[in-house]
Amino acid sequence: MSNANSTRMPPLQGLYYFYQAAHLGSFKAAAKELFVTAAAISQQIRLLEEWLDTPLFYRQHRKVTLTPEGEILFSHVQQGFRSILNGVWLLNNDPAPHQLSLSTIPSFSQNWLVPRLAKFRTSYPDLSIMLESTTTLNTFEQSSIDLCIRYGSGHYDDLHSEWLMGDILYPVCHPLYQQQEGIYTLEDLPKGHLISDMWRDMDWTRWLNTIGIAGGCSTITYNGSNYAIEGALSLQGIVLARHSLVQRYIADGTLVRIGKAAVKPTNGYFLCAPAGYFKRDKVDQFCCWIKQQAEEFKATWPHEITLYNDTHAVTLREH
Repeated sequence: MSNANSTRMPPLQGLYYFYQAAHLGSFKAAAKELFVTAAAISQQIRLLEEWLDTPLFYRQHRKVTLTPEGEILFSHVQQGFRSILNGVWLLNNDPAPHQLSLSTIPSFSQNWLVPRLAKFRTSYPDLSIMLESTTTLNTFEQSSIDLCIRYGSGHYDDLHSEWLMGDILYPVCHPLYQQQEGIYTLEDLPKGHLISDMWRDMDWTRWLNTIGIAGGCSTITYNGSNYAIEGALSLQGIVLARHSLVQRYIADGTLVRIGKAAVKPTNGYFLCAPAGYFKRDKVDQFCCWIKQQAEEFKATWPHEITLYNDTHAVTLREH
């Protein structure tokens, strides 16, 4: 085998023709399988042999057999093409049609998705749900996940993304904390403890700069929206929160909004997966359902607020 070629990929068409001929044991049978002539098979394999500088087949009258070098190549080519064909099959076929496996961030699953899943189960009772809550982006390699819901810009390598919904940010606290500290307007914010989340889009300094007021500085920081919201529920202070994560607490009076301003971040929620996964019936059904839920959720946005667009050019960690 030529050392000059040993680190470069041989012609893929020749490799595939070789794979079929070796698998079927005949150039004629390979030609029939690939809808080409036996001469085309022979020519491509001859070019491959010249490229590799070694014979791959013993040519006999009615059949061909592999040379020792051909046996070595076939063992690897067979594994490679089977893996490729299996991947293509998975893109267009569902190995578990009766189970929908979802992955999303913990704050969104707990505060928005899980309370609504009963409606989906009512519409699709024969479909079981597996929900994985994680801040780690799923690569879908060696994974049973069908669909991810992520918050960010929607740009994920090798994945197809579809817009789900945007969000708004505003300050909230427990009503007892509000009464104790006398915090009813944005100008009252310096009276209280400001709770921050480590995610950059929920940063107090950026939010206050966007709406153009001074409001003190953060005194408590948590790594995760759930913890920050729990801090507000525990009367620890005022948290800057996404509407999607606190709307249900505001609806039942557990939390109250401070002031009449909100900031609309450039980020949003996206549905993402390899493009072929969106062709699966269960994924298509879930996407249609959750997009309808997101559309209905827009009606819960507070109407009396002044909305500011976040135009800060800051790179945010996607999750």
